[in-house]
Amino acid sequence: MMSDGGYESVDGLVVQLGDDGVLRIVLDRPEKRNALDDAMVAAMIAAVEHAGTDEAVRVILVTGRGDHFCGGFDIVGRNANAGGTRPRVGSIQRRLPAQAHRLIPLLVSVQTPVVCAVRGWAAGIGLHLVLASDITIAASDATFWEPFAERGFTPDSGGTWLLPRRVGETRARAMLLLGKAVHGTEAAEWRLIHEAVPVADLDAAVDAAVDKLATGPTVALGLTKWLLHASASASLDDHLRDEAFAMELSSRSEDFREGLTAFKEKRPPRFSGR
Repeated sequence: MMSDGGYESVDGLVVQLGDDGVLRIVLDRPEKRNALDDAMVAAMIAAVEHAGTDEAVRVILVTGRGDHFCGGFDIVGRNANAGGTRPRVGSIQRRLPAQAHRLIPLLVSVQTPVVCAVRGWAAGIGLHLVLASDITIAASDATFWEPFAERGFTPDSGGTWLLPRRVGETRARAMLLLGKAVHGTEAAEWRLIHEAVPVADLDAAVDAAVDKLATGPTVALGLTKWLLHASASASLDDHLRDEAFAMELSSRSEDFREGLTAFKEKRPPRFSGR
């Protein structure tokens, strides 16, 4: 079905754009710990791509319904749907670039802030959604886990790229090779996530972060996110040119003028997102 703003919801994924500029993406398979399937991934890709050019969207919020954020990808369900037919050799290599390996770079690079709210389990690609987001707030008893070694196969969806950059190689190896599960408070200490709060405080903490971003200088925030991502593969000279380019664009925004006016008038700015 189509939700407001032209965003499509599918079975297992609810996508809705609010009047507050927040695009809410809700993983909605609580009976499966919100494990992703192919249709959900495709709908997420479409939503994030659309949000990147939709001026009505100022922040993307990804949450899970029920007790868990995302238990990973539903491999069992995919195999069952295949009816026991063995796929041709290379099927994973052909499929991933159009699915999970398209979604993760989109979340990282879209010039719209992405917030994840996590309770319960975030495993496999569920953890990688967290790592690809800009801000993650989790319940203090949430669990972050890389299941690959225990299942006998290798990580995908950017886990071996994202995780060491967030927590360092030693801790990444503990999670990826030894299967160490990391809980909310420890995950915040490791800087895997941005904040861990008591379960009862999670919704309020997430709402505060989302509101801060949704009422912020949208152009400047998007360009800052782009700069952070680009810096990972840029030389200093190239990156300084990118910063000059971003400064040129952001200084032409209405929010820049509002920020200066608010400073002169000694009041909080009222950013319009333009």
